[in-house]
Amino acid sequence: MLSRIPLTIGLSMLACCCITQLAFADDDDDDTAKKPSSSIPTIYLDLRTNYARIPAGTLALGFRSFTPLSLLSQVNPSLPANQGVSLEVPLTVDISDGVSLYGGFTASTSQADGSPWTPFTVTSWNVGVQADIYQQNGGVIPTITVQSTFTRAVPQSPTATTSNTTIVEADYALNQDETRGLLGGVQVTTVSVDTDVAKVNPAVVAYLGAYYQGESNWKLTGRAGFQSFGGANIAGLAQVKPFTGPVVRFDLDRMDDNDNRLFGMTAEIDWTPKPAFLLTLRTPLYLVRN
Repeated sequence: MLSRIPLTIGLSMLACCCITQLAFADDDDDDTAKKPSSSIPTIYLDLRTNYARIPAGTLALGFRSFTPLSLLSQVNPSLPANQGVSLEVPLTVDISDGVSLYGGFTASTSQADGSPWTPFTVTSWNVGVQADIYQQNGGVIPTITVQSTFTRAVPQSPTATTSNTTIVEADYALNQDETRGLLGGVQVTTVSVDTDVAKVNPAVVAYLGAYYQGESNWKLTGRAGFQSFGGANIAGLAQVKPFTGPVVRFDLDRMDDNDNRLFGMTAEIDWTPKPAFLLTLRTPLYLVRN
């Protein structure tokens, strides 16, 4: 069974963050220059449309991490090259500037080595939390953010997967407006398969990055690092060897004056060890926006 430790850590961090947010609210009472925060959370569908090309002999990894699926479709000695399109539909609730809860589903279709495209169907659901456990607020210690996502493949099958991805990221702002800064973080993904004859070992990504947001509210973020994957054995018929390789990701986002994302694009390259490509469009649909 999948270890529940990363998810438990994420939920614990959420509780700590809520206490931290209350402390920040008390400090803000003395600062009349700041605008009062809204008591209504921001609620939106954070729609993400992905296109991926994955080389032969590997699984989908990188910053976006392992995509849960039925490994029956991967039982092939060569694990052929494939491409896929997916739509992620998480309902996201920004409880405050530092805490977000989300949950939703992913629908996808794929094609392997010239075969027909598979039907576009729901392939997984997920729930998660993202929380700032410490905020820089002009100090010398960077903002520390923890994000934990629990994902389950559908439909149920003997080789369906369950995964947990936990990210710890440090964000050091270089100016008071927090429009320029440096990033550093670690992402750990663990995968459990519903059968003992298949095993996927953990993947770890360590990275550094930076961001810049101009006066027009376009924000560019870059991350680069290395990924270490422990390999996989699928039903004794297909094996993915362990590897360590570089990963690069660029995000271009259009923000509003309150740092709500209006539109976003992501380009990612993961060497696994051959390069795998991922393009993402983010088009959030706001139900409530502050």
